Formats: sequence, structure tokens, C-alpha cells
Amino acid sequence: MNQEKIKLGIAPIGWTNDDMPDLGAENTFQQCVSEMALAGFCGCEIGNKYPSDASVLKKALDIRGMQIANRWFSSFILTKPFAEVEKDFRANCAFLQALGAKRIGASEQSYSIQGTDKAVFACKYVMNDDEWKKLCDGLNKLGAIAKEYGIDLVYHHHMGTVVQTPEEIDRLMEGTDPDKFSLLYDTGHLAYMGADYLAVLKKYVGRIKHVHLKDVRPAVIEKVKKENLSFLQGVRLGTFTVPGDGAIDFAPVFDILDKAGYEGWLLVEAEQDPAIANPFEYAVKARKYIREKANI
Repeated sequence: MNQEKIKLGIAPIGWTNDDMPDLGAENTFQQCVSEMALAGFCGCEIGNKYPSDASVLKKALDIRGMQIANRWFSSFILTKPFAEVEKDFRANCAFLQALGAKRIGASEQSYSIQGTDKAVFACKYVMNDDEWKKLCDGLNKLGAIAKEYGIDLVYHHHMGTVVQTPEEIDRLMEGTDPDKFSLLYDTGHLAYMGADYLAVLKKYVGRIKHVHLKDVRPAVIEKVKKENLSFLQGVRLGTFTVPGDGAIDFAPVFDILDKAGYEGWLLVEAEQDPAIANPFEYAVKARKYIREKANI
């Protein structure tokens, strides 16, 4: 892959988990970003222990040669007044703008079961036609707002949410404006549900502006299915891991992105229990694998 077009980052969720704060409670922000840099990454996303003052955060990142690549944004377009969603979204965009970030990753959290104890394979909410229109219209509006801050809105399809399956991704992409809205492509969430993640990548590579590299452990996924476990129970058991440690061959992923001329971040995201999977060790493992498979 073209090293001049690609930046490599890693998410802090391997060190400290936003949804389950007990995972990694012992790990500090300083340890997290220092180990990211030491492992060979130049960027990250924002976690729950990061400073809320942009100038403080930027200083801590600058001295480590790190940048902010993206930030998760929980949208509630279906269940909250849009004015309320917009206010929160603008605050997040302003924060990212102050840090020099160019992406904000939205995930619609209305009716989401990802943070609940509901079975992730059995209890997912399915939207009706009116809800689809409301979601797509709202995302187009947020995309236009993001542009005001020099930021691109990318959408994170996610297990347990209203946009999970390839068919739901199709409908999302059909209902949104390519000039205002792009996709955050996540290998792990598609592999988790047994989807053809390469087919989705090939179909939408021209509208993908952020990539999460997440690997999976099929044996854990099978256990989650059989025992009707929740998304978070699966995380604790080790559903996810870093590239090079699970079942996904990332070489075709890198090849498709490269041939399409992808520019932007490739970001390792693998939420695990850091007491079991040492975050620094796994970060080094991921960086080595990416170097070998993508030649960057």
C-alpha cells in the first residue's frame, strides 16, 4: 500500500473499555497513548480517559507524534429531537476541529442492544420504512454540518444496532448523499455476523473514508450464538482480537483498498479484556502483521 496515502492508528478500547469501564480501569491515558506510539502507530481515536480539554489532549499527543483520527458519536436521530442531536454533534465536531481531526464516526444508538444484556443475535431491532427515511435524512443533515467544520461524517455499522447487516448497509448508502455521507468500514463486525466482508468492501470502497481493522475468534462467536449471549458478554469472552491473531486474512482487504486508491486511516480496533490480552503486546502484534501484509 502507498505509505504516503495511509496513516496507521489504533483505538484505546484495547486499554480501557468505554462500555465496560472495569475493563482496563487500571490503565491510564498516559500509558495508553505512550504504548500506542511505542508500538509504531501515529494516531488513535478518543477514549473515556482522554482529557476533555482539546489543548491538553493535543499537547499530550504531539509530544508522542500522535494524532486523533476519529471520534465515535452516538446519534439518536430516531428517538430524540434533532435539535438535541445537532447540539451534541456540533460540540463533538468543534472538539475534533481543535485537534485537527478530519473524521467523525456516527452510530445510531436508538434501539441499540450493544450495551445491554440482550442476546446480540436474537434481539436486534429492525427499522420500518418511516424510520429508515428519518435516519437517512438526519444523517444527511449531520453530514452537511460536519462539512462546516472541515470534517467528514463516516457511519460505523455495528453489531446490535439498527445498521448491522449488508442489506442494512445497502439501504443506508442508497438513502444518503455521497457528498455528505461516507462509510466507516469495519471488518470485524461484518465477519461477526457471518457476512461477506470483502463483498461489502468492493461494493462501497469508493465511499469508504475510514477503516477499522478488527479480527474475530469464530469459536467465541459460536458460543455467543449457541448460548444467546449479549454483545458485551462476547467481548469479555474474547470475540474480537487484533489483525493477525484471529480468523480474518487481511491481505485481500489491503489489496482492494490499495487498488481503489484509498487515502486515510487504517485503525486497529479490538476490544478485549486487557487483563487477559495485554494491550501493548497485542498492539505490537498488530503492527507487525500490518507491516508484513500491507508493506506499510
